[in-house]
Amino acid sequence: MTPELISLDHGSGGKIAHRLTAELLLPLFDNPILSDLHDGAVLNLNGNTRVAFSTDTFTVTPLFFPGGDIGELAVNGTVNDVAMCGATPLFISLALIIEEGFPMADLTRILESVNRAANAAGVTVVTGDTKVVPKGAADGLFINTSGIGLIPENVRIGSTGAQPGDKIILSGTMADHGMTIMTQREGLTFDSAIESDSAPLNHMVAKILTASPHVHVLRDPTRGGVGTTLNEIAESSQAGIVLQESRLPMHDAVAGVCELLGFDPLYVANEGKLLAFVAAEDAEAVLAAIQSDRYGREACIIGEVTAEHPNQVVLETRIGGRRIVDMLTGEQLPRIC
Repeated sequence: MTPELISLDHGSGGKIAHRLTAELLLPLFDNPILSDLHDGAVLNLNGNTRVAFSTDTFTVTPLFFPGGDIGELAVNGTVNDVAMCGATPLFISLALIIEEGFPMADLTRILESVNRAANAAGVTVVTGDTKVVPKGAADGLFINTSGIGLIPENVRIGSTGAQPGDKIILSGTMADHGMTIMTQREGLTFDSAIESDSAPLNHMVAKILTASPHVHVLRDPTRGGVGTTLNEIAESSQAGIVLQESRLPMHDAVAGVCELLGFDPLYVANEGKLLAFVAAEDAEAVLAAIQSDRYGREACIIGEVTAEHPNQVVLETRIGGRRIVDMLTGEQLPRIC
């Protein structure tokens, strides 16, 4: 049953957030396009043109962090959601909710970052909106971005497409963004600096689709991390997933912070990584294509899809055991994007 009050857990991307979608949003707005629950909507126009459309709102705190800021994050997040549909992102919107008293110098810096990120991704800001709210009605600055892109005729990618035998590729290290935000909020410093992985992935996706026509699923594991995203795919595809703990890539400094603060890196947000589900015969070619991209050099195969234990993600541990990787229950770290 839907609770009477909204909590931060409703924005986690985990079980409680999914319950809100299933019990409130889908019954009101359900349709075949929305019910796919992919990173973006796939729209069929005039019977022969397919367009990917996505929207997202960014409320990260702090606004500036090692590896990026809210402006770059907003552009990359929307570009990546469109790209996960197999589309070439083309245009984005930019809507700003600005708190009264926000420094003009900071706003200028953020908008310059938006411009650089859009240029790097090859997208154009074509429309937008600006609202200023009274002091205390917002936390500095919120940004909403929407994006559209064209899907090639031969590309069929969606969360329901995982098939037994598929290899699962992760394009790089886990938990960089979430742990960067956490350490910045808490003022923690370590011998090895960590920074956000915020990056546009559309150029990487283009390389993937050139390498293989047998890519079944693409997702970027943002809120809820790799663990929650894999659970979503397993449920949508009615398939089982087996992960190899020894293959999960992570920077030593990030792993140390996770251990120190008690975070499971499987559930920590990423902002510049993707998961690719690929037919086994094409996995090595796709892996090589990802590794050829500047943002995919640490990519590796982390597991595979199985017909066993449908709807479940199972982790094979380093010591030879197995444990279920469930969907994130609550909010590990709010306001990370």
